[in-house]
This record gives sequence, structure tokens and C-alpha cells, in this order.
Amino acid sequence: MNIHINGQAFTIEHEASINVTAALKLHFITAQQSTFAVALNGDFVSKADYDTTRVHNGDSLDVLLPIQGG
Repeated sequence: MNIHINGQAFTIEHEASINVTAALKLHFITAQQSTFAVALNGDFVSKADYDTTRVHNGDSLDVLLPIQGG
């Protein structure tokens, strides 16, 4: 299975699909980490739905982190 996270390609062996939580671990981001938002194929995914939202071959995740500034 091939997916993209923030434009970076990841290959996952022997999986038809994984959930968003598992995909985030590929990018070294966990739900306990700082505030961030996730979009799957351009659609926002609520943190409450990370464990039940499936990521399939060819899907794209965007992980958006807050930027401090002024």
C-alpha cells in the first residue's frame, strides 16, 4: 500500500488499509503531541475519528501544525 503524508511517500507492506492513528505514527506524530489538524484527501478528520477513519492505497494525509508568530 502506498500513501502520502505531507507530500512524502510511504509504502506499507501487507496492509489493505490502516487507520489515521497508525498513519500518523509513520510520520512520527502521535495524538498526545502538540496541537495539529489532519486532512485525509482534503477533508478534515476529527481527533475523535482517527481510530475509525481508514487510510487506503493512494490516499493523502496532510498534517497541519500551528505556527507561532506575530
